[in-house]
This record gives sequence, C-alpha cells and structure tokens, in this order.
Amino acid sequence: MAARKKQYWLFKSEPDAYSIDDMERDGVEPWDGIRNYQARNLLRDEIKKGDGVLFYHSRVAPMAVVGVCEVVGEGAPDETQFDPEAKYFDPKSDPENPRWFWVHIRFQERLPRPVTLKEVKEDPALQDMMLVRKGSRLSIQPVSAAEWKHILKLGRRKPGKKS
Repeated sequence: MAARKKQYWLFKSEPDAYSIDDMERDGVEPWDGIRNYQARNLLRDEIKKGDGVLFYHSRVAPMAVVGVCEVVGEGAPDETQFDPEAKYFDPKSDPENPRWFWVHIRFQERLPRPVTLKEVKEDPALQDMMLVRKGSRLSIQPVSAAEWKHILKLGRRKPGKKS
C-alpha cells in the first residue's frame, strides 16, 4: 500500500475568538466549533496526522496567513457538541452517531511577516487558491503543495525584500 501524500490546509480563525498568539501559547489544541458540513467532512475524512496547516486570521484588518501548524490528531468527534455548557453544544448531536468532528493541531511557527489577503489576490502564483475564489468562505480549505511553498516563501522573506 502506497504511503499517503502529505496534504496542506488553510484554517481560518477570528483573532478575537482564537489567535495565533493563543495557538502559540497553547501549543496543541483541538480545532473545535466547526459547524459547516463541508468543513466537517474535511475534518472527519480528509485531514490526517502530519498534514500542514496555514493559520489565517479572518474578519480583521488585514486578513492574513500568520502562522504554521501541523495536524497531530486525526478527525474525532468534537466533544463540545455534547456539552450543554459549551459554546458549540448541539442538542441534536448523538454520541452514537456524532454530527461534528475536530482535529488536533500543534503550533509550529509564527510567520515573520503576515501574508495578507490583498497580497494573495495580487500574486499570479496564487490565483487558483480557494481563498481568492468568489463565494468561497469555507473556514477550512485545501491548499496545494505549490501554494503552501509559495505562501511560506512570502511569509519568511525579509521585510522590504521583493523575492
């Protein structure tokens, strides 16, 4: 059986809810509270241990990729769905047939410079990225290996340097 090829993802988070600072402080965290079926399916079926994650600050100026994480725990039922005291409680969820899933991710690095949405939109190498597609608001998105490498190159370059 052939080894699975590493995949890459972009996870969006509103920094006032959970920021790259929080992720760096916590080290490893479950990516909980996802209540969109398409994103849930990615968490449950596609995202695997060892995959790379671009941490993206959304709904803030400027929106940007700000860090890198790694998936360290594969899709499992999001425990908050069963807790009536939790923010993400879902009374229709059944422990025998869970509705919502999470993965655990580990902080790897904060990018030396954020890669802004404006920069992504203007970069010809990133024109096919799901992040810049009209109507694409999914909080978890696939990223190609080429897009991953390019974003990291941009985020790690010295300030003021063009390439």
